[in-house]
Amino acid sequence: MDNKEMVELPEEVEVIGVRFRQTGKIYYFDPNGLKVDQGENVIVETARGLEYGQTVAANKFVPNTEIVPPLRKVIRKATRADDIHHEENSKKEKEAFDICLQKIEKHNLEMKLIEVEYTVDNNKLLFYFSAEGRVDFRELVKDLASVFKTRIELRQIGIRDEAKMMGGLGVCGRPFCCKTFLNDFAQVSIKMAKEQNLSLNSAKISGTCGRLMCCLRYESEVYEEELKRTPKIDSIVETPDGEGVVTEVLPLAGLVKVRMNANPDQAPKTFQRDLLKVKGYLRRKEKDEKIDDELKKLEES
Repeated sequence: MDNKEMVELPEEVEVIGVRFRQTGKIYYFDPNGLKVDQGENVIVETARGLEYGQTVAANKFVPNTEIVPPLRKVIRKATRADDIHHEENSKKEKEAFDICLQKIEKHNLEMKLIEVEYTVDNNKLLFYFSAEGRVDFRELVKDLASVFKTRIELRQIGIRDEAKMMGGLGVCGRPFCCKTFLNDFAQVSIKMAKEQNLSLNSAKISGTCGRLMCCLRYESEVYEEELKRTPKIDSIVETPDGEGVVTEVLPLAGLVKVRMNANPDQAPKTFQRDLLKVKGYLRRKEKDEKIDDELKKLEES
């Protein structure tokens, strides 16, 4: 049993928030007695070695529950020499990218190179790639190590991370959200598209990456809250004009379209949801259940 005393963190811990990519995650570091302003570049130690990052959150105190120990320290504020070295590394990364492409072709590997990254101390060179399955890149690593004379790490990433790194334009005509401001990928589901009355055609609700669009989540909470107050489709409701069945809902507007039982062949009437009283529900149709099964498969793919 370890006899060392357990070091208890105070209730609040002083940290700074550092980001290593334009829209990457924000990581907390111990400022190590330094006063670091937002926008300043710093040199920090990570599991990958020394890295150059930008401060996006100046010195502040956060609850210790938000800290993932051990909290690593800031080595120093980036100097002019560090800035120049970072720029030089950026140029070397472009050269390494081209060389790696040649080596991938040489070894006839089914992989797509996405990005190359040097650590600040140049002790490690990371190559990010995507592939449909597993890739045996052992010979490639040996080849690259003989060229760059440093530690080589190849890291396979998913299709969402690929889109985040490469960027591009979405179906809306704007740059990808993941490339411009999203720090991380939140869970997105088919249910969100259904609640917002969007087309359930996979081509219309999928992003360029082929996965469900991240923006489906933006208004999801509002729709969920409004739908709780709105009669569901196929509800049997009592209206000021008699009994009918709900055929369509407009949750944000608080409106409901009802097919009146007295005149089922006429166009549905529109009512404010607060004027309706739910009396029951029609039995779900088998085709609707089949559609739900197909959508579930799409979501899991």
